[in-house]
Amino acid sequence: MCGIVGLFAKTPEVEANLGALLAPMLHEMSDRGPDSAGVAFYRNAVAAGQTKLTLQHDDATYDWDVLRTAMQDAFGAEHSIERRANHAVVIAHAEAAPVETWVEEFFPDVKIMSAGEAIEIYKETGRPEKFIETFDIQSLNGTHALGHTRMATESKVTTAGSHPFSTGLDLCLVHNGSLSNHNGLRRMLRREGIRFQTENDTEVAAGYMMWRQREGDSMQQMMDNAFEDLDGFYTFLIGTRDGFAVVRDPIACKPAVIAETDEWVAMSSEYRSIATLPGAEKAQTWEPAPATIYAWEKEKV
Repeated sequence: MCGIVGLFAKTPEVEANLGALLAPMLHEMSDRGPDSAGVAFYRNAVAAGQTKLTLQHDDATYDWDVLRTAMQDAFGAEHSIERRANHAVVIAHAEAAPVETWVEEFFPDVKIMSAGEAIEIYKETGRPEKFIETFDIQSLNGTHALGHTRMATESKVTTAGSHPFSTGLDLCLVHNGSLSNHNGLRRMLRREGIRFQTENDTEVAAGYMMWRQREGDSMQQMMDNAFEDLDGFYTFLIGTRDGFAVVRDPIACKPAVIAETDEWVAMSSEYRSIATLPGAEKAQTWEPAPATIYAWEKEKV
């Protein structure tokens, strides 16, 4: 039993206050997932040819300037870095693949949470309300965001095992439910070159979507294949560079609700999260149907 929240901004005002609006939503899901919490924010996209990395280190006092200086020596130009708790967002003047390889080789104790143009992922073990405070989630802006509170059922409670999971550029996933065939899928995806950090079934789902995206699938094609290949019960909230999508499995036994106004689109495992938003009482609200994709993207709003 985990909790999912998502918020898509339709107006500049909601974008400016995205974190302040998402934080109460995430707090409402604390009792659905007391073990850990995490968020993915899409914000402040970098220029073409640059990469935004979210990095994590177990030592809260880690000196990120050492990594930044070494990165400047390796790739040239001046790389900016912004620290948030034991995470840091680094803007690198290079494409993602060589930078990720360099971090893994020269800073093996640093974990890569996400990479892309706009995505930032923060996640940690402990109570969600403490996570919100520690990472100052209320201060973040952005175009859209996903959040998750976890109650661990299939793998141990670790930072790496928390949601969201990102296995592709600007692609991430949060999940409520359970996959029954994730071990077999993990073996297959490893043969396709997909790497995994945990035994979490959600990371397998994220890896599967990365693989389908790499194979050229559209969102519709990706999920049509997923309905055939992923066994289990699930509600997925999938984040992309330009928006997010909500998908439930063909049986749809895991809870989910969507609401939409002229200012925002919200999704959660329970309506009480959405009720924290301004104008929620006037929103169009519905339960997403089984095996159906609901998606919102910037250019389509």
